[in-house]
Amino acid sequence: MSADPRPKLMPRAAFLRRAALFGLFAAGFLAVALGAGIAGYRFFGHLSWVDAFLNAAMILTGMGPVDPMPDDGAKIFASLYALFSGAVYPVITAIVLYPFVHRMLRALHLEFLDSDDDKAP
Repeated sequence: MSADPRPKLMPRAAFLRRAALFGLFAAGFLAVALGAGIAGYRFFGHLSWVDAFLNAAMILTGMGPVDPMPDDGAKIFASLYALFSGAVYPVITAIVLYPFVHRMLRALHLEFLDSDDDKAP
């Protein structure tokens, strides 16, 4: 009695744990990116904590700035943060979706392997 050598999908509980870990990693990455924006808007833009949070969140999600920046240093920070945010949002989306896309592709690959077994002599 030998074990079945064909690969199988990860059990659902293990998959859900993996998806949750990726979600936590993405949330941590989002918190760091948002925290950097809040600190920058607070320090360079001289905004209140709530206004700094609003501006950082709006830039990070691609909605655009809310408050005008008072000086050149603040404008440079806002520009750099906008460029940074343009890359962060798609990366966070990819991190969250990765386990689901991987599982789907794995299932399709295993289905393909199983269909080849039917054709074998």
